[in-house]
Amino acid sequence: MHKTDRILTRLNTILHITLGPAPAHQRDNPAHSVDSVAERSDRRHAAGLMRVNHSGEVCAQALYSGQAFASKNPELQQKLAHAADEELDHLAWCTERLHELGSQPSKLNVFWYGGSWLLGAAASLAGERWNLGFLEETEKQVEAHLQGHLKRLPENDQRSREIVAQMKIDEAEHAQMAHDAGAAGLPRPVKSMMAGSAALMKWLAYRI
Repeated sequence: MHKTDRILTRLNTILHITLGPAPAHQRDNPAHSVDSVAERSDRRHAAGLMRVNHSGEVCAQALYSGQAFASKNPELQQKLAHAADEELDHLAWCTERLHELGSQPSKLNVFWYGGSWLLGAAASLAGERWNLGFLEETEKQVEAHLQGHLKRLPENDQRSREIVAQMKIDEAEHAQMAHDAGAAGLPRPVKSMMAGSAALMKWLAYRI
């Protein structure tokens, strides 16, 4: 593929991820046979939480892309690509659920993508073990975040809960993959910075 074609293809992928339409998912939506939430106030709150999850998946795509771009290890690039494919399912499921709830993704997704891509590339340039450590810690924090959403989602919104539950399983598997591949443990200050940045993103994405 010509360099210009690769650039255009990548730009199309970025626009597809950040602005839509929803990507096609490879696995069935976990909520396909579950009833939807009915109460308006519950729908609004559920939409805010699922918008946060959708933005998280936009960030995940950017992180994996940035990490793979700067990595010189073909095996690691393949692992990152596999995880990114599963995360695309998450993105599609969250998009579908937002539409069902009468809502839309965050208007800031382009910014989330750009910042996350740079973080992923920087982690990769720091070295393979640190790159894997960044991936492992990211997935652990996302898994904990999703567990929190399972507690905060309305009890009668089983559709959102089924989606979040499957996402949590996948995130744990990605963290384990990074750990098994030799991830380095990140310093506590780095973990705290990652958590703080994620908290700001979640606060904004819930509202915008």
